[in-house]
Amino acid sequence: MTLIERFEGLLAGGRDNALLRFSLGGEYLKAGDLVRALEHLRAAVAHDPGYSAAWKLLGRALADSGAPEEAKAAYRRGIESAESHGDKQAAKEMTVFLRRLEKPPPQG
Repeated sequence: MTLIERFEGLLAGGRDNALLRFSLGGEYLKAGDLVRALEHLRAAVAHDPGYSAAWKLLGRALADSGAPEEAKAAYRRGIESAESHGDKQAAKEMTVFLRRLEKPPPQG
């Protein structure tokens, strides 16, 4: 049984929470299923808007799916959340990712 199957089983059994959705989103992202990853990561931040790690992974999934503006918004929310909880490292990481997205593409 894969982690996705285990987590989906927990979800089907009624254990719906931010950590489970974050874990599912991360596993689907690793598997390359961006649609399912986004579904679960959005649910994670809906359950807990202060979950900075979920915002960071959501930003990455959005960027990977070709939605840079949504990714920027997710990173901004994640930075706010991380700073409000004193999580300086997560805020720094998301700031770097946000800057990369804001940088204009090279002309060539």
